[in-house]
Amino acid sequence: MIIFRQLFESDTSTYTYLLADPLSREGIIIDPVKEQHERDLELIRELGIDLRYSIETHVHADHVTGSGLIREATGAKVVTGMATGLDCSDILIADGETLTFGDEVLTAIATPGHTDGCTTYRWRDRLFTGDTLLINACGRTDFQQGDAGKLYDSIQKLFAFFDETLVFPGHDYEGRRVSSIGQEKAINPRLAGKSREEFINIMNGLDLPYPRHIDRALPANQSCGLAA
Repeated sequence: MIIFRQLFESDTSTYTYLLADPLSREGIIIDPVKEQHERDLELIRELGIDLRYSIETHVHADHVTGSGLIREATGAKVVTGMATGLDCSDILIADGETLTFGDEVLTAIATPGHTDGCTTYRWRDRLFTGDTLLINACGRTDFQQGDAGKLYDSIQKLFAFFDETLVFPGHDYEGRRVSSIGQEKAINPRLAGKSREEFINIMNGLDLPYPRHIDRALPANQSCGLAA
């Protein structure tokens, strides 16, 4: 049976995902958080995982990534979306490109809008959407190359998947762990039945507070978390 763990960091309500092929024990981690570095390494060792990749859904503004430290500890390659242009990345992955771990395949889907470099990753029947598509919400578009029109178009790419496709977001602030494409199409208040213009108007009117950790997180994440 496939190894799959959904881990949670409470300060920024961030989800980290650990997946591994059960035979080869080759695995990946998605969106590790620096403050949870020891927790993640302990679990990787406990499960006997040969970590191949540490994967980022985007350049985060709300927390410092643990990818740089994960690479130092395990030799895993750091992967970010092509449009991030990060010099610290080992792999800048383009839309449609794949990563393999054992017999498992992860496919990159470029989903800009929250940031230019946002990338969703598809594995089997699930999507790891980062901040592009959240449960009953989506990523904000009012800073860091945000563009509500691009985000709407990116989410429509995700909405083209089967309704049963599972959605595992980068964050949730109400304790929810998983959604589905069908659920988000039906009841997401920013998206359900909304035109592109209506969505843009909603996003432009959110008036959200400045992210608490942005002044520390953004510069640090330009070096895969090693400058913090």
